[in-house]
Amino acid sequence: MLRIANHHVSKITFSLLIFEFCISLGAVYLGAMVRMLDHSYPSFVGIEHFFFTAVTFALTVVFSLSALGMYQINFREGIRNTFLRLMPAFALALTMITMLFYVFPDLYLGRGVMGLVFVFSASGVLLGRVLFFKTSESSLLKSRIIFLGTGKLAQECHALALSNTAHHDYDIIGFVPVANEETCVLAKYILPHSEGIVALAAKHQADEIVVAVQNRRGAQFPIQDLLDCKLNGVKVIDAAAFFEREACQIRVESLQPGWLVFGEGFNQSFSRKFSKQIFDLVVSAFLFVLTLPLMIFTASLIVLEDRGPIFYRQERVGKNGQTYSVLKFRSMGISAEQANTPQWATSNDPRTTRVGSVIRKLRIDELPQIINVLKGEMSFVGPRPERPFFVEQLCKEVPFYNMRHSIKPGITGMAQVRYAYGASVEDALQKLQYDLYYVKNNSLFLDVLILLETVQVVLLGKGAR
Repeated sequence: MLRIANHHVSKITFSLLIFEFCISLGAVYLGAMVRMLDHSYPSFVGIEHFFFTAVTFALTVVFSLSALGMYQINFREGIRNTFLRLMPAFALALTMITMLFYVFPDLYLGRGVMGLVFVFSASGVLLGRVLFFKTSESSLLKSRIIFLGTGKLAQECHALALSNTAHHDYDIIGFVPVANEETCVLAKYILPHSEGIVALAAKHQADEIVVAVQNRRGAQFPIQDLLDCKLNGVKVIDAAAFFEREACQIRVESLQPGWLVFGEGFNQSFSRKFSKQIFDLVVSAFLFVLTLPLMIFTASLIVLEDRGPIFYRQERVGKNGQTYSVLKFRSMGISAEQANTPQWATSNDPRTTRVGSVIRKLRIDELPQIINVLKGEMSFVGPRPERPFFVEQLCKEVPFYNMRHSIKPGITGMAQVRYAYGASVEDALQKLQYDLYYVKNNSLFLDVLILLETVQVVLLGKGAR
């Protein structure tokens, strides 16, 4: 894994993205060269804006692939499924590049050239992915790991390693038991370790050892063996770091105040706050102008359906526990909470109107929160704001819940794009673990990644309620 601005990025995903950017960039030059074989067609190589056109096209292709989840890699995906998934991504890229040419006509190269460019780019990306999957079958892209421990924590780490194939393809060697620990894994996966962990790691050519043991005290814990493994080039990490890296979660049960104080991250410096403020203003102003016609159309539909108010104002808890009124398009009936008692929203909530069910699935109901961002009450990316009634309840039941209020809440965030919509204390705990990851590792780079995942959520309808 690469670490960019405190965020773990898969080397495989990063390499594939760079490769496909270069393929798309080269496709523009190749398309122009082929078209120039007809001597009646003008040369593009000397045109001042040609390079910017090539870069714009390559960025548009990479953005479209990201927006449709093409970098959440399935190592077992066949050529046919890859082709079928690439088609809508390039259709989106075609739509976007056509709009850009309309706004910036100097970038336009002509239909003949762009037709060739799209053929070359799509073919190159498909061929590159075929080679990529063939390489993955040879185990060159797999990481060989050993889990130290056989208890519940080791079992959870094992399940995560098996399920997180979007960024990694693991070759799990097995589990090394520790004395006085329960066994929750199948006996066939337990490794004989009479010769010691160092010899075991060398024998199986392990790349990494994940320490998944709850109790690390006492003579039974092989601290010296783990140090020897590290000195011999085998990476050693604990379960908390494994979950943070692989799932973008900070596990609440593994948190200690000392770790929060002395650990890395939790950047609240002036430069970070300033850059985030500029990012919020620029993105929000651009999105407000872009979606204004859609918001006017949505407001008209809401009025036509039941003649009720367009907006729904609700008190939410913001930074440092300060309350403010969040602004959303009304998606429920006028008397949704007649008893004046806050209720968790649920999937297929019967209180939702017909217009409301559509705008909630497409996340259009969230758009008026842009005004909250412009007023400085929210950020574009951050933890989802909750109502004071629920915050008071959750602070009592969920450890470290109040830490999410150390930064401004956001319209979108890590929990919103990674976790299906939840409506319970258990769901709040799972979402908090994503929020804590964002609070710890927040950066401009992570904000951009979350925005890309948000586009994917909107286009594919993930997590709608």
